Amino acid sequence: MKSSPTVNLVEIFSAIQGEGLNVGTRQIFIRFGGCDLRCHFCDSAHTWTPKSSCQIEKTPGCRDFVRYQNPVTLLQILEWVQDQDQPGLHDSISLTGGEPLLQVAFLQHFLPLLKQQTSLQIYLETGGHHPEALSQLLPYLDSVGMDLKLPSVSGETHWPQHRQSLVLCHQANIDVFCKLIIGEQTDGSDLVTAAQLVADINPTVPIFLQPVTPLSNHHPVQPPTPDQVLTWQAQLKQVCRQIRVVPQTHKFLGQL
Repeated sequence: MKSSPTVNLVEIFSAIQGEGLNVGTRQIFIRFGGCDLRCHFCDSAHTWTPKSSCQIEKTPGCRDFVRYQNPVTLLQILEWVQDQDQPGLHDSISLTGGEPLLQVAFLQHFLPLLKQQTSLQIYLETGGHHPEALSQLLPYLDSVGMDLKLPSVSGETHWPQHRQSLVLCHQANIDVFCKLIIGEQTDGSDLVTAAQLVADINPTVPIFLQPVTPLSNHHPVQPPTPDQVLTWQAQLKQVCRQIRVVPQTHKFLGQL
């Protein structure tokens, strides 16, 4: 009998989604360990490298975490998700990180079984810089939130990969939106490049401008001014139809 595939987890918990198109909805979050990016604004640096243990919430929303040793098995995760999946409570399951697409080999085994186990929609949060991995998982996904990296804010540049990932979602008719993290040092030309990239593929894809929400004045990326946000939104609305400004609402709600 083959052993169950394993993966490095950070946590599984129930919370209100604070970003993007699903903002305000209740989700089961499966957070995977490991990321190959080092964005300047990242508020999840603890996910960059795999950890020796993970935390699993016992009761949805109660933060009564229990620690388990990594790596964990596919069957363990299915059981933990089933414990969270109380009738009528959640709207979807969020695959997040870190960068979940680094775990594509595991997810190819996991997602078909997850789809069999639950009626909840499966939502992928990704940097959108691994199109080859994304293409292998699209049959099991219901929606994708893609964090397009602006070089002036993130320190990362992945335009060709972002374009290819968006094309794949468009061809697969997958619901997708794009998120652009903005700060006081954002270069407006980066924003135009991102909006034009989206418009060339599908101008109806929603773009979310998300001001950085630092937890201290010492954060390397500080929020943009209201005038900056208004100016950038007006500019981008000349390129794409849906440009929305939404902060990280989960931080205001104390769900950190």
